Amino acid sequence: MRTLSPGLKTHLQADATTLCYCWRLIRKDGHVLGFTEHDCDLGFAGTTFLAASGFAASETVHEEGFSAVSNQVAGGFSSAAIDEAELAAGSYDGAKVEVYLVNWARPEDHQRLDIYEIGEVSRQAGAFKAELRSVTHRLSQPQGRSFSRRCDAELGDSRCGVDVAHSGLQMTGAIADVDTETRLVVSGGAVFPNGFFSFGVLVFESGQLAGQKADIEVNKTVGGAMQVDLWLPLERVPETGDAVRLVAGCDKAFSTCRNKFSNQLNFRGFPHMPGADFAYSYVDGESTHDGSVLFK
Repeated sequence: MRTLSPGLKTHLQADATTLCYCWRLIRKDGHVLGFTEHDCDLGFAGTTFLAASGFAASETVHEEGFSAVSNQVAGGFSSAAIDEAELAAGSYDGAKVEVYLVNWARPEDHQRLDIYEIGEVSRQAGAFKAELRSVTHRLSQPQGRSFSRRCDAELGDSRCGVDVAHSGLQMTGAIADVDTETRLVVSGGAVFPNGFFSFGVLVFESGQLAGQKADIEVNKTVGGAMQVDLWLPLERVPETGDAVRLVAGCDKAFSTCRNKFSNQLNFRGFPHMPGADFAYSYVDGESTHDGSVLFK
């Protein structure tokens, strides 16, 4: 049960009220932003809540129990509030949003109503829409490990153990041409086999996309340069000459871990697990069901 401050409780019991909503956004890097639907900036709880920021919320929905309800906020991009480049770079992914009911005539009388996390974000025509997920959505997230033939570690993390900074697993070069939003041509690097960087990462090290990463679908050598296809289109088109770095990828198969990285001892999957077809098959005299190793 919420306990209202005496001042806000008295105000709510009056015949007329001066109420508005405020939102405090806390990014994972600790940066804090405040927004309000009121027509003047408000200040409380050590935060300045900006007016005229184009920040507005949809109708709020609440349900009993542990249902993972979600709402939505929308707004426009501005240099004083949310920057489109930062949003595209993922700076607001997983940020916390606190919703306040405030007496704008006396901002010290306020009540925090809910805490959300930013979920899916869409951008269009100079504006954005962000899903606000209740913290109970975490209850539906997978916990622990799943049994699978493929590895569940990320290439280069502590569980994997592969040193992706090794020169043999990276290529540095520059953008030589931009065929499409998902196809780039990189020149100036060492020669690598086709598909070596599949499921890897392309990192921009200079230009307007510096610091951003893109997932690689496949690579191949074309005319002495490296053609790189990306899974998703880039937010902005890079310029010729922008420096990039390609990091090898892994398809999480045991054979790749052994043959490409010589890291089979750290493989975090279960390669000997039989597939569904084998597990549900019956003895027919031709297949072996004696518990021996199925994968070597």
